[in-house]
Formats: sequence, C-alpha cells, structure tokens
Amino acid sequence: MELTLKRRYLGVKYTIGSLLINGDYYCDTLEPTVRDLNKNGQFDGNEKKVSGVTAIPYGIYKITVTRSPRFKRDLPRLCDVPSFEGVLIHRGNTAADTAGCILVGENKAKGKVLNSTKYELELTKRCKAAIAAGEKVTIKVV
Repeated sequence: MELTLKRRYLGVKYTIGSLLINGDYYCDTLEPTVRDLNKNGQFDGNEKKVSGVTAIPYGIYKITVTRSPRFKRDLPRLCDVPSFEGVLIHRGNTAADTAGCILVGENKAKGKVLNSTKYELELTKRCKAAIAAGEKVTIKVV
C-alpha cells in the first residue's frame, strides 16, 4: 500500500496537504512548518529543524503500526525519518497538536483539520490489514 502526502500550502506556522492511498484521495493533512525548502530530504545549508514545530523532510518512508505510549492506541509510525523519532499519523486539529507528526482530517477551517478521529481510525485499520496481508506500506512526501 502506498500513501502519498502532497503538500499544498506551506505556511509560516503550518502546512496543509492531501493524503492519497494508492493514488486515490483519502483526506487532508496538517503538519508543522516545512523547513526542508530545497526538498532534498535533509536539513542542510540554512535549513534548521526546530523541535516540535518542523515538518518531516521530503522523502519515502516505511510505515509500521505500533502502540503509541503517549496516545495508548495503535497508530501508523514512519520509520527512519532523518532528524526525527516517533513520527506518527494521528488525529488532531491544529499545528499545536502535531509536534512533527502528520494529522489527518478535513481542511474546512483555516489552519486546521476537522473530523480527524474517523480518518485516523480508518487509516490505521487499512495499514494493519495491508501489513497483515504481507504488503509493504510506505508514505511518499512530495
């Protein structure tokens, strides 16, 4: 299963994107500020990660589903993200809820995603099913 995160709006305090599953639109996303401005998958030159308020670098990452100690539920987790640990895809509404993670929902209010719980639950279910069926699950951030 291939997820694609297409970043559409790169704001000063947040980033809005679209999440596709196997090429089909699934939902909107909210991330912190993008600082990998040259889109090469790393922080170099004048690009600096600011802890808790920086979106992950562009690239392709393997996804597993593991139990989050913080949220106490199974969530999709991105593996081997440069300069990051514990990047999850989960529910939330504003950039303050991200801490570097990817929030899923509907971008029906400026700088927010709404109705995020149903998207998180369904995405987690689909990732688990794909992994159980022996599929590799990845996310491509573009």
